[in-house]
Amino acid sequence: MRVISHPVFTPNKVEEVSFTYAGRPYTGHKGESIAAALLANGVRTLRHSEKSGEARGLYCGIGHCYECRIHLAGAGEIRACITPVDEGMILTPKRGGTGCES
Repeated sequence: MRVISHPVFTPNKVEEVSFTYAGRPYTGHKGESIAAALLANGVRTLRHSEKSGEARGLYCGIGHCYECRIHLAGAGEIRACITPVDEGMILTPKRGGTGCES
């Protein structure tokens, strides 16, 4: 789910990092957003709505809508679309919500 080869540009070499989300291990490219790393790993649902229980995931991708709120151990609630992924991050669905794959 990542651009590995492209006819116009060559993706830069990347450093791979390991992190966990909802208790499962994943890898991402250092510096990419947490949302991008999760999407590349097939995770589409980041939390569920507190009111309706409907699945929520990446929507605007620029930090305005807050649909991608998750919990980062040691930091609290963050927006996955604008927070870079880094080695050893422990991420969970936003408190009170649940996350799942697809």
